[in-house]
Amino acid sequence: MLTDLLLVCGGLVALLLGGEALVRGAVIVAQRAGLSPMVIGLTLVGFGTSTPELMTSLYAAGDGLPGIALGNVLGSNIANVLLILGVAALIAPVAAKAVVGRDGWVMLAVTALCVVLMLSGSVGRGAGLLCVGVLVVYLVWTLLTGTAEADDLPAGGALWQGFAYFLAGLAGVVLGAGWLVDGASAIARVFGVSDAVIGLTIVAVGTSLPELVTTVMAARRGQGAIAVGNVIGSNIFNVLGILGITAMVYPLTVPAEMLGLSLWVFALAALAPAALMLATGRLGRGAGVAFVGAYAAYTAVLVIGAL
Repeated sequence: MLTDLLLVCGGLVALLLGGEALVRGAVIVAQRAGLSPMVIGLTLVGFGTSTPELMTSLYAAGDGLPGIALGNVLGSNIANVLLILGVAALIAPVAAKAVVGRDGWVMLAVTALCVVLMLSGSVGRGAGLLCVGVLVVYLVWTLLTGTAEADDLPAGGALWQGFAYFLAGLAGVVLGAGWLVDGASAIARVFGVSDAVIGLTIVAVGTSLPELVTTVMAARRGQGAIAVGNVIGSNIFNVLGILGITAMVYPLTVPAEMLGLSLWVFALAALAPAALMLATGRLGRGAGVAFVGAYAAYTAVLVIGAL
């Protein structure tokens, strides 16, 4: 048991440090390539901080643990909005209506696609290929149209430093994913908790730590476009990239327990901030309190129901 706890803790640390290094390296390389801050926030930062989720879901699916693989996707998206964006709004009101006006609709469409796939009972290679294809189209569209002004990112470093950070970070998230899944699945067996609940809670929050760090730092600097763009980009990539790539490699059967509360919280978590941002152009501290409170209540229901 102690070994399993150490694996979980070590995996979380490796994912956090690896994710931070990977994103830092990607941003440096992107700056040297002349990409705009908005494009960096929506793609490299948002998608780069999702790399821990990708490695974790692939590792879990390869170990025959679809509950952790799928729960990681749904749970990470829920945590990204209710917990991470909620905390960011508590620190400083987030205003980024221009970002949500375009990409928020994409997030909602991707969320609806995920709900349909989950309700079908399985996510096979064909569905995975569809998701990855849509992701490619979205990436190309973002890169071609991402010309709007946004807040400046911190100064980067030399190109070789960017590649070094990126490779070191990638190694960290690969190693950390293995430790986290091995430890979490062993703990789940000891306490009789399902893989799905473990994926929706411990694994999802753990793999979302890079998003938490990135979004909170952006909010503290008043960089609304980066903070919101990180969450939106990460949520889009979680479904299209993580679920898509994982299903292409390992077709997934959806556990029945995921078709209840968690699936609908996942859908509502995408709808709520998009509606607020489109209506008011900002997320204030009141919304932050509501989001964090809703996440605490949702987690409590899952934990109590699993005991």
